[in-house]
Amino acid sequence: MLKANISYPPLEIGKGTPALAQNRQFQYQSAESYIYPVIPAYLATMLNNNGFDTFWDDGIAEKLSYENWLRRIKDRNPDVIFLETKTPTIKRHWNIIDDLKEETADAKIVLMGDHVTALPEESFQNSKVDFVMDGGEYDFKGLELTNYLSGKTDKMPSGFYSRKEKGIAFSGQSNENYQLDSLPMIDLDLTKWKMYSELNGNYKYRPGLHTMFGRDCWYRHDGGCTFCSWTVLYPTFRVMSVENALDTVGHLIDNGVREIFDDTGTFPPGIWLKKFTDGMIERGYNEEVKIGCNMRVGVLSSEEYRQMKKAGFRFILYGIESANQGSIDRLNKSVKAEEQFGSIKMASDAGLDPHITVMFGYPWEKKEEAMKTLKLGTDLIKKQYAKTWQVTIVIPYPGTKLFKQAKENGWLLTEDWNEYDMRMPVMKTPMSQKEIMEIIEKFYAAAYTPEFVVRRIMNVRSVDDLKFLFFGFKKVIGYRKNFSPDQVS
Repeated sequence: MLKANISYPPLEIGKGTPALAQNRQFQYQSAESYIYPVIPAYLATMLNNNGFDTFWDDGIAEKLSYENWLRRIKDRNPDVIFLETKTPTIKRHWNIIDDLKEETADAKIVLMGDHVTALPEESFQNSKVDFVMDGGEYDFKGLELTNYLSGKTDKMPSGFYSRKEKGIAFSGQSNENYQLDSLPMIDLDLTKWKMYSELNGNYKYRPGLHTMFGRDCWYRHDGGCTFCSWTVLYPTFRVMSVENALDTVGHLIDNGVREIFDDTGTFPPGIWLKKFTDGMIERGYNEEVKIGCNMRVGVLSSEEYRQMKKAGFRFILYGIESANQGSIDRLNKSVKAEEQFGSIKMASDAGLDPHITVMFGYPWEKKEEAMKTLKLGTDLIKKQYAKTWQVTIVIPYPGTKLFKQAKENGWLLTEDWNEYDMRMPVMKTPMSQKEIMEIIEKFYAAAYTPEFVVRRIMNVRSVDDLKFLFFGFKKVIGYRKNFSPDQVS
């Protein structure tokens, strides 16, 4: 029987926990945090259901040393190893692949992710990788490849680059028409879901878990947001039926999950959302589980937010990116700057807990423009319209429009992929690196203002509230450490 591993090797470089699995933007987290990688979990389930000896091998979440992880791989001696990678980890994964080839010479190594989709040949030139998967359908394509490697099928599936004696072969354009309703229920025990159920800032009620009803974001005007790396993986949007999404919620409830975060790039609005919220109420799931999701500003009405609250929604994540219309337009967000405050207030007034993500370090933004974004964010926080937040440095990942623009305009400071881990800017900006880090630190410092602290403490009503408050402050401390201006000489 063919043995397959879905593997996340430990990355021991002293920067913290690598937030690698299912992450659009990579960071090393000073405060330990994990995301359940939904699509690789579908892959593991589908392989197992089809008779392959499948092993869920997350050395990061299991907190294994690299030496122990490599020894476990050697002892298991799998036939195929799937590795999800990102730009800041790719060089380390090249070294790991070569180590794996030393320990398991016959194993076929498959790299998957947005970086290798954008630059597939690079990994063949720098490592002994066997296959590079094109696109983000890890589950469907991974099963097809494994069927081929096991001899169940005799035709190489589309969407793969492979090593040949005389160069690299490509098996043809990827199939992006897989039907999400054909997916099985994820085998939670096989994928060790409990490792991901506690240490995640999106969960107030634990255990929690991620889902992904759609791939990936329905907003596709002119290719979508210029900085989003997942447009490389999912150039078209698809979503499973409402019935299947509700069945997935029921499956998680049956396994004791108390909060779900759906990681679809933007949760489907309109008729799909109406049917989903009605279904949550009709099935009584709104009394058993809380729901979170990603959402765009300017899309929903106050009535829709109230319906979401009634249906069990708690947490809404908004990428506001910048307060400046010029930056919003350059990023192809297609929203109005003035909509941002109103949408987040509207969600908060409906009883939801908005979370905002903001970025600094744009090549075109001056300090006064960045300070405008700082003011918008801190105003939302102080008024408690935004309950939680995350601030990052904008990174132009290969394959995105922003990376292309950065190359064309000479904005890049480096193409050393190790430096793309969001600790420092990798693009030239009108501001110094230290000024950018100081602004980010001020953003996080909003958590320490008396006004904010008093309001948060007064809102504590349960043990879950208290645990969430404590976890949130730990995260803020970690983020402030990550972006400390003291790192800049």
